[in-house]
Amino acid sequence: MEKAHSDIGTEYSISQLSKEFDITTRSIRHYEDIGLLSPARRGQTRIYSQADRTRLRLILRGKRLGLSLEDSREIIDMYEPGKTNIDQLKKLIDAIQVQRGKLNQQLNDISKLLKDLNQAEADCIDALKTNGRQ
Repeated sequence: MEKAHSDIGTEYSISQLSKEFDITTRSIRHYEDIGLLSPARRGQTRIYSQADRTRLRLILRGKRLGLSLEDSREIIDMYEPGKTNIDQLKKLIDAIQVQRGKLNQQLNDISKLLKDLNQAEADCIDALKTNGRQ
Protein backbone atom coordinates (compact mmCIF):
# COMPACT_ATOMS: atom_id res chain seq x y z
CA MET A 1 0.00 0.00 0.00
CA GLU A 2 1.30 3.42 -0.89
CA LYS A 3 1.82 5.73 2.05
CA ALA A 4 2.60 9.41 2.05
CA HIS A 5 5.49 10.45 4.26
CA SER A 6 5.74 13.82 5.94
CA ASP A 7 7.05 15.48 9.08
CA ILE A 8 4.14 14.14 11.13
CA GLY A 9 4.57 10.49 10.11
CA THR A 10 2.71 8.10 7.91
CA GLU A 11 -0.49 9.34 6.33
CA TYR A 12 -3.31 7.52 4.59
CA SER A 13 -6.10 8.60 2.29
CA ILE A 14 -9.66 7.41 2.80
CA SER A 15 -9.38 5.25 -0.31
CA GLN A 16 -6.19 3.59 0.96
CA LEU A 17 -7.86 2.67 4.25
CA SER A 18 -10.99 1.57 2.44
CA LYS A 19 -8.97 -0.83 0.28
CA GLU A 20 -6.75 -2.06 3.11
CA PHE A 21 -9.65 -2.94 5.40
CA ASP A 22 -12.09 -3.89 2.62
CA ILE A 23 -14.78 -1.46 3.77
CA THR A 24 -16.54 1.38 2.01
CA THR A 25 -15.43 4.98 2.25
CA ARG A 26 -18.98 5.66 3.45
CA SER A 27 -18.34 3.46 6.51
CA ILE A 28 -15.14 5.35 7.28
CA ARG A 29 -16.99 8.68 6.95
CA HIS A 30 -19.70 7.30 9.29
CA TYR A 31 -17.06 6.51 11.92
CA GLU A 32 -15.80 10.05 11.51
CA ASP A 33 -19.34 11.51 11.76
CA ILE A 34 -19.93 9.75 15.09
CA GLY A 35 -16.55 10.81 16.45
CA LEU A 36 -14.69 7.50 16.34
CA LEU A 37 -12.17 8.87 13.85
CA SER A 38 -10.94 12.42 13.48
CA PRO A 39 -8.65 12.79 10.48
CA ALA A 40 -6.81 15.97 9.67
CA ARG A 41 -7.97 17.95 6.66
CA ARG A 42 -6.20 19.56 3.77
CA GLY A 43 -8.98 21.49 2.13
CA GLN A 44 -11.68 18.88 1.49
CA THR A 45 -9.20 15.97 1.65
CA ARG A 46 -9.17 13.76 4.72
CA ILE A 47 -5.68 12.83 5.93
CA TYR A 48 -5.61 9.81 8.24
CA SER A 49 -2.70 9.23 10.61
CA GLN A 50 -1.23 5.98 11.87
CA ALA A 51 -3.33 6.49 15.03
CA ASP A 52 -6.51 6.81 12.90
CA ARG A 53 -5.55 3.61 11.07
CA THR A 54 -5.07 1.80 14.39
CA ARG A 55 -8.41 3.10 15.71
CA LEU A 56 -10.12 1.90 12.52
CA ARG A 57 -8.52 -1.54 12.90
CA LEU A 58 -9.78 -1.71 16.50
CA ILE A 59 -13.27 -0.53 15.53
CA LEU A 60 -13.49 -3.26 12.90
CA ARG A 61 -12.13 -5.85 15.31
CA GLY A 62 -14.81 -4.84 17.82
CA LYS A 63 -17.46 -5.25 15.14
CA ARG A 64 -16.17 -8.73 14.29
CA LEU A 65 -16.40 -9.59 18.00
CA GLY A 66 -19.99 -8.34 18.03
CA LEU A 67 -19.34 -5.23 20.11
CA SER A 68 -21.46 -2.15 19.59
CA LEU A 69 -19.76 0.97 18.27
CA GLU A 70 -20.33 2.58 21.67
CA ASP A 71 -18.63 -0.33 23.46
CA SER A 72 -15.73 -0.07 21.01
CA ARG A 73 -15.52 3.70 21.54
CA GLU A 74 -15.42 3.30 25.31
CA ILE A 75 -12.68 0.68 25.15
CA ILE A 76 -10.60 2.50 22.53
CA ASP A 77 -10.90 5.82 24.36
CA MET A 78 -9.50 4.20 27.53
CA TYR A 79 -6.13 3.65 25.83
CA GLU A 80 -3.30 5.74 27.20
CA PRO A 81 0.09 5.35 25.50
CA GLY A 82 2.86 4.42 27.88
CA LYS A 83 0.53 3.00 30.53
CA THR A 84 -0.39 -0.60 31.30
CA ASN A 85 -4.03 -0.05 30.29
CA ILE A 86 -5.23 -2.69 32.75
CA ASP A 87 -8.67 -1.05 32.99
CA GLN A 88 -8.98 -1.08 29.20
CA LEU A 89 -8.08 -4.77 29.05
CA LYS A 90 -10.53 -5.61 31.84
CA LYS A 91 -13.28 -3.69 30.04
CA LEU A 92 -12.53 -5.60 26.83
CA ILE A 93 -12.61 -8.92 28.69
CA ASP A 94 -15.97 -7.97 30.21
CA ALA A 95 -17.35 -7.05 26.78
CA ILE A 96 -16.06 -10.34 25.32
CA GLN A 97 -17.67 -12.32 28.13
CA VAL A 98 -21.01 -10.57 27.64
CA GLN A 99 -20.85 -11.23 23.90
CA ARG A 100 -19.92 -14.88 24.48
CA GLY A 101 -22.92 -15.21 26.81
CA LYS A 102 -25.23 -13.79 24.14
CA LEU A 103 -23.83 -16.15 21.51
CA ASN A 104 -24.14 -19.18 23.81
CA GLN A 105 -27.78 -18.26 24.48
CA GLN A 106 -28.39 -17.94 20.73
CA LEU A 107 -26.71 -21.30 20.19
CA ASN A 108 -28.97 -22.89 22.82
CA ASP A 109 -32.02 -21.27 21.22
CA ILE A 110 -30.99 -22.55 17.78
CA SER A 111 -30.42 -26.07 19.16
CA LYS A 112 -33.90 -26.06 20.71
CA LEU A 113 -35.43 -24.76 17.48
CA LEU A 114 -33.68 -27.45 15.45
CA LYS A 115 -34.98 -30.10 17.86
CA ASP A 116 -38.51 -28.69 17.50
CA LEU A 117 -38.21 -28.63 13.70
CA ASN A 118 -36.98 -32.22 13.65
CA GLN A 119 -39.91 -33.30 15.84
CA ALA A 120 -42.44 -31.38 13.73
CA GLU A 121 -41.02 -32.96 10.57
CA ALA A 122 -41.13 -36.44 12.12
CA ASP A 123 -44.74 -35.84 13.22
CA CYS A 124 -45.67 -34.79 9.67
CA ILE A 125 -43.98 -37.85 8.17
CA ASP A 126 -45.80 -40.10 10.65
CA ALA A 127 -49.10 -38.38 9.78
CA LEU A 128 -48.46 -38.96 6.07
CA LYS A 129 -47.74 -42.64 6.70
CA THR A 130 -50.86 -42.99 8.85
CA ASN A 131 -53.04 -41.19 6.28
CA GLY A 132 -51.56 -43.30 3.52
CA ARG A 133 -52.74 -46.49 5.26
CA GLN A 134 -56.35 -45.37 5.53
